[in-house]
Amino acid sequence: MVVDLVHVMTRDGVHLDGMLQMPSAAGKAWAVDGVCCVHGTGGNFYASTLFDAIATRCLERGVAVLRVNTRGHDGISNAVTSKGGRRLGAAYEFVDDCRHDLAAWIDFSNERAGPRVALVGHSLGAVKSLYALAHESALPVARVVGISPPRLSYSWFCESPEGPRFLETYQKADALVEAGQPTELLDVTLPLPFVITAAGYVEKYGPDERYNYLRFLNGVRVPTLITLGAIEAANNMAFRGAAEAMAQSRHRALTVSTIADADHFYSKAREALIDAIDRWFTANRAA
Repeated sequence: MVVDLVHVMTRDGVHLDGMLQMPSAAGKAWAVDGVCCVHGTGGNFYASTLFDAIATRCLERGVAVLRVNTRGHDGISNAVTSKGGRRLGAAYEFVDDCRHDLAAWIDFSNERAGPRVALVGHSLGAVKSLYALAHESALPVARVVGISPPRLSYSWFCESPEGPRFLETYQKADALVEAGQPTELLDVTLPLPFVITAAGYVEKYGPDERYNYLRFLNGVRVPTLITLGAIEAANNMAFRGAAEAMAQSRHRALTVSTIADADHFYSKAREALIDAIDRWFTANRAA
């Protein structure tokens, strides 16, 4: 596999790395020139077997693939910035900063692959993709695919069977922030197991529900595909009821697809997911 290792500097001065694959096939089966793949919590541009499989199909369809790091890559990372080194990663990021990361990568994709860019995000990467497009409508993106975006809803979490455990964690994080210890690291289990600062947990999962995509989905102005795994939708509070809630959306170009036998990483349903994405891109050639 031949790839170009690439990098960008965001408008707020953070260095990010990625890799670009150009198709060998002539002509495009989809109405996009390139897709930009955005990892989830603690992920990175090179380790996702899910994106490996998606990239293979994209290249077969004559579409370039850009796989990128956001500043939330890996659990804890040391970032290079215009002001020197900085500790980042999933533990230290603030989700709102994804706007800077994706703006830089979209510009890069436009320059190297062509003007018609699609964002394809998985998990938190799906939330970031939807959030960036809803809050910066001028971003030059033609399509967006959100693969299993978690429903980051404080109220929904509190009302779920896991609500007492979630609220205990949130209150601990909030108390640390109030006590002037916002960078204290917490080893949390809900809504997923990872390490995060107290301030990051409050920002990400707080009662203002800033990153509950169901609240800003209607602000996404491009054709949108959201997929959910049937297994995760049945068993995880971050996905329960999401398909039913999206049925009430006023988004004029929204497609929601629940993939049978799929967990969060589509381990046993990867081909079904990729086929659904392929069909959607093909059907939306003229959209």
